Amino acid sequence: MTEWRRAQPPLSAITTMLTPDEQMRVDAAGSGVFATTHRTSVDDVLRDLRLCRARAVVVSTAFCREVPDISRVARVVREFPQVPTVALLSQVDRGTARAVLTLGQCGIRTLVDVREPTGWRELRNLLARERSTDLQHLAVAHLLGEVPGARPGMRRFAEVLFDHAARPGGVSDLAEALQVLPSTMMSRFFRAALPPPRRLLTYARLVFAAHWFENPGLSISRVATQMDYSSAQSFGRHLRHALGLTAQQFRDRYDARGMLQRLSDDLVVPYRQAWATFDPLVNRRRSPRVRPEEGVPRPRQPAPG
Repeated sequence: MTEWRRAQPPLSAITTMLTPDEQMRVDAAGSGVFATTHRTSVDDVLRDLRLCRARAVVVSTAFCREVPDISRVARVVREFPQVPTVALLSQVDRGTARAVLTLGQCGIRTLVDVREPTGWRELRNLLARERSTDLQHLAVAHLLGEVPGARPGMRRFAEVLFDHAARPGGVSDLAEALQVLPSTMMSRFFRAALPPPRRLLTYARLVFAAHWFENPGLSISRVATQMDYSSAQSFGRHLRHALGLTAQQFRDRYDARGMLQRLSDDLVVPYRQAWATFDPLVNRRRSPRVRPEEGVPRPRQPAPG
């Protein structure tokens, strides 16, 4: 049986606002799981988020008392709702209750108490989940849910499709991950009368673009850059060709789940029967010719007239 090797995902990038002592302890807790960038102002945190350099934000209650504009954390939560913001409680004193209340008013709903060792494990596990690509898992489950009884190769294709949709690459990268030649893969889709892999990859990438657009703080040009387009104009042309929409129309119309449903409606449901019997990793072989067995006389051929 073929053993599929999966690349180790990169460490999640976490931006923090912590005291110096907390910085060292969070760095130790995140070893091998997430990489931290420590900031001292809300503006720096917002800059990281706008440049897509953080998948989560950690703010400590102790640090709140040292920052005069801590109420602006509400802007972080409001403009980047898809990026988890976590409050960290490492000590309790007279100002802690007010700090917790302030962060709650800013919209932070997750508080981790790290005064006990179990708290550090909870923080590590919480931030580790941000590396687990929940959207990819959701997308694969959704796609396979539309094709009951999908074959193992189809399941593997769905996993590879959404894994590569989240980062730069083309059809050749899909084929390499599936250990088949690009021409072979495209030929198999063609013979099965299924949408071509290039179109499937385009729609899958737009699922991730829609996910980025769920953060109001990200501009169209920033999402275009994050999706590896050369410019916002290039991204716009791609959208008009794929869906007949401008970038702003796309942003207004689709979130990640909505775009995932569009993928299903356009490329999966109309071909459900073909998908159910399709395995992109198995090449259907022609039936071998049946040769006469030894000792069995062959039928006599009519004499030439």
